[in-house]
Amino acid sequence: MAVPDADGVAVVDAASAVRPKRVRTGCLTCRERHLKCDEGLPHCQNCRKSSRVCKRGVRLNFIDTQVQDPPIIPPTQDWSVNFQDESREIASEYRGGLGRYAVVGPEELGDVKDETQYDPPTTQYDPPTHMVGAPTMSHQQLPPIQALPPGGVEAYPETSQGMPELNRETHHQPHHHHTQSNTDSTYSTMPPPPQSSYSNSHSDQITPPPNETRDLLTTQEEVLFMQVFVEEVGLWMDSMDPHKHFSRLLPFHSLGEPMLLNAFLACGARHLSLVNPAYQEDKALHYYDTATRGLLKSLQNPNRDTVICATTAVILNVYEIMSERALQRMNHIAGARALIKECGWNAKSVGIGAACFWLNVGMELLSCLHFNWQVAWEPDDWGVDMDFAREHKSGQEEVWTYKIVYIVAKVANFRASIPRHVDPSHATQNFREQERMEQWHKLKDWCEQWNENIPRTMHPMGYLYPYQTTSKSAFPEVWLIKRTTIVARLFYHTAMCLLAQIHPRLSVQSPEMHDMQIAHSHQICGIAAHVKDRGVASVALRSLAIAAECLVSRREQEEVLQIFAKIKRETGWRIGFLNTELKDKWGWNIEAFQQQQQQQQQQQQQQQQQSMSATMVPNPLMQDFQYQPASMPPVQPAPPVHAVPRGIVNPLMRTADFSGATHPYQNYYVAPNHHHHNNHYRY
Repeated sequence: MAVPDADGVAVVDAASAVRPKRVRTGCLTCRERHLKCDEGLPHCQNCRKSSRVCKRGVRLNFIDTQVQDPPIIPPTQDWSVNFQDESREIASEYRGGLGRYAVVGPEELGDVKDETQYDPPTTQYDPPTHMVGAPTMSHQQLPPIQALPPGGVEAYPETSQGMPELNRETHHQPHHHHTQSNTDSTYSTMPPPPQSSYSNSHSDQITPPPNETRDLLTTQEEVLFMQVFVEEVGLWMDSMDPHKHFSRLLPFHSLGEPMLLNAFLACGARHLSLVNPAYQEDKALHYYDTATRGLLKSLQNPNRDTVICATTAVILNVYEIMSERALQRMNHIAGARALIKECGWNAKSVGIGAACFWLNVGMELLSCLHFNWQVAWEPDDWGVDMDFAREHKSGQEEVWTYKIVYIVAKVANFRASIPRHVDPSHATQNFREQERMEQWHKLKDWCEQWNENIPRTMHPMGYLYPYQTTSKSAFPEVWLIKRTTIVARLFYHTAMCLLAQIHPRLSVQSPEMHDMQIAHSHQICGIAAHVKDRGVASVALRSLAIAAECLVSRREQEEVLQIFAKIKRETGWRIGFLNTELKDKWGWNIEAFQQQQQQQQQQQQQQQQQSMSATMVPNPLMQDFQYQPASMPPVQPAPPVHAVPRGIVNPLMRTADFSGATHPYQNYYVAPNHHHHNNHYRY
């Protein structure tokens, strides 16, 4: 401020002289740190001292600004111009910036489509009570971050809602108890996060997801979620990958790929919310939505990196499988398969291509085994080398694991294609039966050749009969060393169990098929009961569910439920529906229903007798008469639930091809100009 002195000459105030001049062209890094920038190029002094990225540019926020009658729209016939307001997305990167905007109502949006919201085909598919046809595909929008229900995880009820939990069983005490293994996750007992999770009322506390490259993770939250992914989720994703891409290599590569990093963090945050109730799913959704928007934006670029896009889609598909009501949130399952085919990946691929391919077909195979579907990608088109020459070279376990996965896929297709009706022509029926007999024997021969020629390292290292185990288990202890060996052996015994169930001529109750099924079922249960590797949980669940169907001993049945409880405790997966399905097949639910009805009848009879005795007056003429309450009608069991449609090709994958009219990522996908092959990366 200038003040006149005694001579009337203006003098500059000392406080104004030392006040720093406001910089208008400084870097964005200094502006975010509220520091004065010296405007040095290419890097200012503050960024050089703190080893930060000196970001340049101009950030503009447009608040309550509407554009009407643009000054000029160049006339053209080859392209059109659309104006898109991204001011809210830009403002959300600043603390409290989004709160300065008013909520946009549906009447203000009109017919304008929000390009940040993905509207792909997904599956509205619950285990139905009344279903005739195949599951239908419908459109569902990803929930926006700001519109997340305040209930967190509770806002997304479990598919098997109302199912009894294992720790609430009222049946007889089991003879064997599974103690928690020394490999159990430590994240289930972690303290709660330092601050509340994302919600509408705490928008000022939202930490924006990573959207730039970096040398390492620098926030506590990102480090925690990445650790959970690497140590928990990546274990089973790499169960058939010798190089462990998802848990050892790709996390480092994701530091330079924001959408890949957000996908990893989403899976880690989701797993943490499953095993630790102190963490909610909304943080995982935050990273998931950010990764999805980054993927959709990349798919619009014809010069995109197809390898990174396909890998990101595969990881996002894993997140969806871990989510509540997973089958209603399959936004990326068909897209991941289509992007894998676009990259040309198959069983002959190496590196990240092989890792993504086998993870993708493995997850589809497990779902097809559950629903009795045919795999959408014909196994003969995978490119698997089915040479069964005896293996004498060590370190080839993954190669033989791929072969047994191929065999199980063929068995799944054979089971799903069982004729539902007898052909009226006797000759045609005999011909079809003979053809299926040849196919059955071919599949069984493949399984036997596989078991005879695998390397020694894929056979058990130790075997203890039930009476020899210190845990007093009802199943033998089968000791296998390598993770991929455990997966392969589970698949092998699962194939043999299924073949015993689907013999074209012999019933499953025949002595030969019954003994075959029981023997391999006990092997599966023995592996699952004593394994300490959490990385085989996904395969163990499905194999154990198939093997447990034929168990008749109550002790064995109860131990299977305990194994499920152990897997649920270690992984947090919602597996209540498996308990219910097995109890139905074992007849537990019918027994419990009948016992409950009998107890109710007895209580009603006692109440009627008490009421009659209280109201009756003694009469000598009625001394010889004894009151008998009216008998209750016999209790009818509940009507059976209609089964899921079976024998169909996997409906979740029927649009997994960009050449079709209804391909995934509608309105976003642009065909690439070139492909980045596997050898483009050192991974």
